[in-house]
Amino acid sequence: MDRANIVIIGGGVVGCAVARAASRRWSDVFLVEQTPRLGMGASTRNSGVIHSGIYYPPGSLKAELCVSGNKMLYEFCGAHRVPHRNSGKLVVAHGAAQEAALARLAENGRANGVEGLRLVDRAAVRAREPHIEATAALWVPTTGIVSAEDAVKTLARIAADQGANLLPRTRVTRLEARADSIAVTLAEGDEGSPGNLNEETVEASCVINCAGLYADEVASLLGNRSYRIYPVRGEYCEVVRAKSYLVNHLVYPLPHPGGLSLGIHLTKTLWDTVLVGPTADYISEKDDYERNRLPVEEFLRRAKPMLPELAAEDLQLAYSGIRAKLVPPGQNGFADFVITRDPAAPRAVHLVGIESPGLTSCLAIADRVISLAAEILN
Repeated sequence: MDRANIVIIGGGVVGCAVARAASRRWSDVFLVEQTPRLGMGASTRNSGVIHSGIYYPPGSLKAELCVSGNKMLYEFCGAHRVPHRNSGKLVVAHGAAQEAALARLAENGRANGVEGLRLVDRAAVRAREPHIEATAALWVPTTGIVSAEDAVKTLARIAADQGANLLPRTRVTRLEARADSIAVTLAEGDEGSPGNLNEETVEASCVINCAGLYADEVASLLGNRSYRIYPVRGEYCEVVRAKSYLVNHLVYPLPHPGGLSLGIHLTKTLWDTVLVGPTADYISEKDDYERNRLPVEEFLRRAKPMLPELAAEDLQLAYSGIRAKLVPPGQNGFADFVITRDPAAPRAVHLVGIESPGLTSCLAIADRVISLAAEILN
């Protein structure tokens, strides 16, 4: 039986960030990912926004790791030439009630340590975004965008250069906690061709569950059924090239009052296209990206209060992504990141419910995970 110091399950941006941090400190680090390429899931099926940390309750992991991760990600992108832009964003309000909510959002952001927040009037909104309609807005200067795909590739490349073993097309089929290790059974190859699957077992001193949408299922392989992930699909439209001048930066509405999402927003991408989205709808299947897609008219209805000049013919359907929600359908409220050692199998570290701001927080999350891994390995 092969041995490893660390087996990381899941090759999204968080898994790759953990692999980079772990391989800098330990040898025999393995990262396994069931898809053909790293980062094919939620890591790259999003808006690519570097969040500031204004939305999350003070003292929460999401607040702490987003604010610190924001600075770390900008530094990482600059150092490794990952395409990104510190564009800032406007969270817009329409009328007195929304302006009061905007002020509360600013107070929350300041409590989290977000710097440079400023409430601005309609004239200031128009000076930055001439086609956006709002009575007031919150200017958030630390928000930006990043090429998530390039971030994943760069983290993975650094991890591999440091000696990490990256194994795509590899699925974990069994986990067995032992006295001083966890036996990890892996099936390598194309799942659609069972005859081509190679199965082997690795004895790992530490297992780190970064499986995203499937983190609850991985935890259950160790008998831990305390988590359940509810998939939420977010769909996007793209504004036709001829109308991309309508948006210059990032424009957001106030977040969904029940906490489901940040609302359909307008994102000027690094490629000067404009995304409208994402929506947020619970679905039953964790891989259902396309069934019953919303029509462009629904995107128009939600975006038009911010961008009155937008018309249905200016929109075309784009991609969709799926978030790993811990709040079940029909319930409102906040669910924090779960980053913890398994109580019954303490050589395992679970990361569950790592939705937004997971991309922004990936490097800060990795540092927190490494501190837990050090408790196990040292």
